[in-house]
Amino acid sequence: MNKTASFKVDYYQYLQPNGEPEGELPPLADDTKTIHALYRNMLFTRLYDERAVNLQRTGQIGTFASSLGQEAIGAGVGHAMQPNDIITPSFRESGALFFRGFRVYDLLLYWGGDERGMSNPEVGDDFPICVPISTHATHAAGAAFAVKYRKEPRVVVCILGDGGTSKGDFYEAINLAGVWNLPLVFVINNNQWAISVPRAMQSKTETLAQKAIAAGIPGIQIDGNDPIAVRHHVAEAIENARSGGGPTLIEAISYRLCHHTTADDATRYRSDEELEAQRKFDPIPRLKVFMNQRGIWSDDQEKQLLAQCKDDIEKEVRLYLDSEPQAPSSMFDSLYAELPDELTNQRQSLLGKE
Repeated sequence: MNKTASFKVDYYQYLQPNGEPEGELPPLADDTKTIHALYRNMLFTRLYDERAVNLQRTGQIGTFASSLGQEAIGAGVGHAMQPNDIITPSFRESGALFFRGFRVYDLLLYWGGDERGMSNPEVGDDFPICVPISTHATHAAGAAFAVKYRKEPRVVVCILGDGGTSKGDFYEAINLAGVWNLPLVFVINNNQWAISVPRAMQSKTETLAQKAIAAGIPGIQIDGNDPIAVRHHVAEAIENARSGGGPTLIEAISYRLCHHTTADDATRYRSDEELEAQRKFDPIPRLKVFMNQRGIWSDDQEKQLLAQCKDDIEKEVRLYLDSEPQAPSSMFDSLYAELPDELTNQRQSLLGKE
């Protein structure tokens, strides 16, 4: 029998879990400004997550999804994008959204049930947080088609979880991206768990990156807890797409050190031993060790950054807590171009009670 085709999936890592370099580093590893920006973003995101969980536990926001242990993915993606690019995020990409111009205030508004949090006029055409699994993948394909049709030098980046790659929306999106050669980069946050379903029970494929093969597009794996690897390869894929090279699928291997959301109890399906074993891959201390070894970070800088991040977050939290609640009738405002009669009557009735 003749072989008609063969494929391989490359894996990239530049920092070992202990912070030591792995092979030849990409040029950005020597860019102190970039390394500091990635570290600040990851630390800021973790502190924001802690504060947001506390707000949820005290009833001041709704269900919240933390990115604990996965901060390198959001940081690397957000920093790699150009201002005029477009992100279509899932619900665990706070770090990327901070780099895109969203504020803590915006995200707390959203998680507090106020859609105004996703309508910051300063963030351009970026899409809002998508909680339904993988439905935003086809939205990303549509946006990328529009960008290509208009001949705009922009790229769409779609981030989704490992569970999202089992949805039909994902397959449709990568198929469209491939056949239309769209300026679109898919980043899979493979954090090993789709709520309570482990990666091994989600898909028989050896890697999630190889799902790109069916769409005829490149697929690679990276260490998603290595911020240098994430930043380098996402930027490379983005610029390839911008120059007409088409889409890329990147599987970033990470681990969810937290519950799926604040509505979840991961202790019911995950062992303490597994969780503790994964803590050594934490991206924040990994990059900190790398910076210390290179002499570009100090204990004083760490203390100053911690204090500044906490202060910035508290100011945003106070702004959120002091904000006026959205009027109940606003639920009708962006629902239809022309509100149907039955909903118009409901809106009028509600206005009389406000």
